[in-house]
Amino acid sequence: MVDQDHNAPDPASERPDPASVPERPEGVEGPEDEQVAPVDEAPDADSAGDGLSPEDLRILDDAERDLVAEMREDMLRAQAELVNFRNRVERDRQVNREATIAEVLRALLPALDDLDRAEAHGDVVEGTPLALITTKLRGAFERFGLTRFGEVGEVFDPAFHEAMFQQPTPGAESETVLDVIERGYRFGDRVVRAAKVAVAVPERD
Repeated sequence: MVDQDHNAPDPASERPDPASVPERPEGVEGPEDEQVAPVDEAPDADSAGDGLSPEDLRILDDAERDLVAEMREDMLRAQAELVNFRNRVERDRQVNREATIAEVLRALLPALDDLDRAEAHGDVVEGTPLALITTKLRGAFERFGLTRFGEVGEVFDPAFHEAMFQQPTPGAESETVLDVIERGYRFGDRVVRAAKVAVAVPERD
């Protein structure tokens, strides 16, 4: 039987002789002498502001307060503008509504004038159909807020009266309504139609 690996070299014989290894010059480091440099840790978020001076922190605080105050002022201004816009829209809507109603009422005034003339001539007798219609029609106009004016003896006011002619009158000390030719009507504060009147004026000497 033949021994295997008879000619294989002995591992121990391949080790270098310590005496034959050249010495490393003094001051020269080998691989075993190298040290791994420590890795710097990332700075904490809490310590990010450690580098700010007190003056820098004060400036940041002032800027933050100014920003908050400016944002609050902008918010209040926007709210005020919204309230004003809503009030303006509501006011315009009310004005347009009143103007529309006033135009409708103005178109129906001739019917009231005819009833006034019929009443003046004695045609509107209580208990008759015409008297019933007159009462209902006038009541409907009053519910809409329509009021009439123009009475004999009122002080003449050009804002409410339209002078058809002037009549010098004995004893008259100022301009007053002498006769009502056509009544005036008012819807709220709006004059729908001025009263057409004859005006009594003082006599000239």
